[in-house]
Amino acid sequence: MTTLSTPPSGASGRLPGEDAAGRPSGAKAANRPSGKEPSDRPPGEDAVHRPPGKETSDRPPGENTSDRPPGVTLAGERHRLTALQGLAALSLDAMASVAYGPEAIVLVLATAGGVGLGYTLPVTLAIAALLVVLVASYRQVIAAFPDGGGSYAVARAHLGRRTGLVAAASLILDYVLNVAVSVTAGVAALTSAFPSLYDHRLPLCLGVLVLVTSVNLRGIVDSAKAFIVPTAVFVGSILTLIAVGLFRDGPVSTETADGHASALGDSATTVGALLLLKAFASGCSALTGVEAVANAVPSFRAPAAKRAQHTEIALGALLGVMLIGLSVLIGRFHLQPVEGVTVLAQLADASLGHNWGFYVVQFATVVLLALAANTSFGGLPVLMSLLARDNFLPHVFRLKADREVHRHGVVALAAVAALLLLFSGGDTNTLVPLFAIGVFVGFTVCQTGMVVHWRQERSAGWRRKAVLNGLGAVLTGVSAVVVTATKFTEGAWLIVLALPALVLLFERVHRAYGRIDERIGLGRVPQAPRRERSLVIVPVSHLSRLTSEAVNAAVSLGDEVRAVTVTHQDAEDRAESRALRRDWELWNPGVELVELTSEHRTIGRPVSEYVRRIYRYHPGTRVTVLIPEVEPERLWQRLLQNQRGAVLAHAVRRDTEAVICRLRFRLADNERASNSRDRR
Repeated sequence: MTTLSTPPSGASGRLPGEDAAGRPSGAKAANRPSGKEPSDRPPGEDAVHRPPGKETSDRPPGENTSDRPPGVTLAGERHRLTALQGLAALSLDAMASVAYGPEAIVLVLATAGGVGLGYTLPVTLAIAALLVVLVASYRQVIAAFPDGGGSYAVARAHLGRRTGLVAAASLILDYVLNVAVSVTAGVAALTSAFPSLYDHRLPLCLGVLVLVTSVNLRGIVDSAKAFIVPTAVFVGSILTLIAVGLFRDGPVSTETADGHASALGDSATTVGALLLLKAFASGCSALTGVEAVANAVPSFRAPAAKRAQHTEIALGALLGVMLIGLSVLIGRFHLQPVEGVTVLAQLADASLGHNWGFYVVQFATVVLLALAANTSFGGLPVLMSLLARDNFLPHVFRLKADREVHRHGVVALAAVAALLLLFSGGDTNTLVPLFAIGVFVGFTVCQTGMVVHWRQERSAGWRRKAVLNGLGAVLTGVSAVVVTATKFTEGAWLIVLALPALVLLFERVHRAYGRIDERIGLGRVPQAPRRERSLVIVPVSHLSRLTSEAVNAAVSLGDEVRAVTVTHQDAEDRAESRALRRDWELWNPGVELVELTSEHRTIGRPVSEYVRRIYRYHPGTRVTVLIPEVEPERLWQRLLQNQRGAVLAHAVRRDTEAVICRLRFRLADNERASNSRDRR
């Protein structure tokens, strides 16, 4: 055994344990016939493992795949959405907004007293008109950009990269805030029904977030199936409430509001334009989520664009009917906001009475508000995947798990939402002022980009389509300014700062990927492969089956192999080193054992220094460090390992250009093989 503690000296530049040709003394050359390279391909197959002249296909004869997204098989289609499932998976945010949209309008108008409340329906009609324009516009976005991405895809194609990033950043902020607001609003409704739970809001919020995240990790179709029933119950209960209320001459019951202080302001004779604008801005929170379908078009089954358009229309129709219907009932029953009771609860009481129907509405609202976060889980991971495709986010967000799940996007969204919940303490009022600003920025950018799209395409009816998108851009642009101005001091300034910060982050990631691509020569034809001298280094500390497997693998991988062991300067380690030397000579595997001495009790640095010396004296050598490790049968048994392999791999990767190969010795497989041999 050779002992090596300092760099070798002499003109030869040969490391200890090498012969004149640079091979370890006693090592055998690879047993490969001269001029012959091995091949594992069966006779008759070409270099891409395909019989000559034959193309492979997983498509049944006669099947047309023109409407199927690239790379999606028939099995993958099962994990995509139908129109009904899309309505359940992607519309919960918009549907749930009827629980707080009309109330937001009433709370603002109530500051002007009864006169102000008289404008509830006109303000709602203005919001409904904007909803019609948005739904029609996003139908066109879906048709023009069937690969999804919504505002980001439109802006990137027609308004430039920076504008596209602004749209993407606004949508990301809105999606994340939607998760936090939806969860806190649902828990707030629950604690209103059960006041004893009020002090446990934060744990309840985190529990709901974990539930929704877990369902989405199983796939968007599974989440849609799980949420179809709650969505149907909520929509059915609201429509029933409206239908019954329209036949009432007055409220059936006011028990819910009795004993609560009124939030009605002093009576006023006039209502100013500023108040109406503020009410409009607050009520526009009901429009969040309208864009989610356009962002997630690839999640639908073929024909994806048609199914997504049908979902968008159904969403707009249901949301519009519910918003207008509830506003009509507010005026019909002359409801006033009171402290501690939601407007929707008062409407259910007045229309259905304080009975089981009232509680159905309340519990359906609680469930849907809590689950409205699912809209973000359906749309944001797809958007993050597109950003990663364009090198603006880490490429890990492009990866899909089984069931077509962008798992990393789902987990990232849940993590950021959890931080927001911790920041707010589970309080809805802390988060609401930040809500809806980002989505209107995205609306405006998207509609402006679509105007440019139609002017460039000039297809049939392009003028009409451009006018529609132009109207949408003007309306949403004004709404964005109004919402930001009226909520700026309430926390909207955070969004104003966060938007450019996200854009700068995207740009930085993009520049980093650009530098990486330049250094690795991405897109350029590389030089022809050339064979280099290969050396495999195997760190060892004792003899065992693990050592034997590692040496067997090493001699199969490289032209030459060296085993190395690290010895520290104490009596115990020197004794172990002598024992290893005797065992190695007795085994005599034909591989030289090199001893590296170290003053410190570390294994990574001596091995990495040895690799660097090899590169210094033999610059044309391709070095591989093969690290043998035990793969335990049980997960908890990982705690019994010393993790030396991970430490060594990190040191070699950090300090050298050597290839790291980690050989896994699976205890379970080897135990079964041993038992099988014993039975024979």
